[in-house]
Amino acid sequence: MRVMLAEDSALLREGIRSLLTDEGHDVVAAYGSADGLMARLAAERPDVVVLDVRMPPTHTDEGVRAAVQIRDRWPEVGILVLSQYVEREFTQVLLGDDARAVGYLLKDRVMGVDDFLDALERVRVGGLVLDPDVVRQLFRDTSHALGVLTEREREVLSLMAEGRTNAGIAAALFVSTSAVEKHSNAIFDKLGLVAEGGYSRRVLAVLRWLES
Repeated sequence: MRVMLAEDSALLREGIRSLLTDEGHDVVAAYGSADGLMARLAAERPDVVVLDVRMPPTHTDEGVRAAVQIRDRWPEVGILVLSQYVEREFTQVLLGDDARAVGYLLKDRVMGVDDFLDALERVRVGGLVLDPDVVRQLFRDTSHALGVLTEREREVLSLMAEGRTNAGIAAALFVSTSAVEKHSNAIFDKLGLVAEGGYSRRVLAVLRWLES
């Protein structure tokens, strides 16, 4: 795949570039700031952009702001945010009404090269990949919304928000796929989500929690 990087740590930036190149991917460009990335994106249109949240000049939210702009201007480009921090406001905007081809991983929780490459591929093909800690921090002010769901339904929705399939959720909870389907349908019903308008109820369920 064709990838562009924005990471202000030169060591990490070059490490990711080397890793992806060794795996046969084409790293179109790698920048130390979001500005350079945005200036070249229009011409290159990579498959996926990997970027940090906090970069020069202010080291606050430049990366996730850039991610939101990329999603608005080039929705076909996948976005993988790789950071030490969770920026809640712009992350919720980034997930938007049609959260696809988006990932958010925490640097110190990426346990292996294969995990990172798997996340990158899932984003490339349109998947939603969220680190469990990112999900927990995004949901931390929504406890009042959990009252309508059972404990098992909350577990299912949490795993769903990580981007897992029904089979993946079933494996994690040691239940059958049909049981996960029943819990998922119960979640959709309790949150008042219907299968219409071209939107995924799985994505809408996660977004309902984020917006509540």
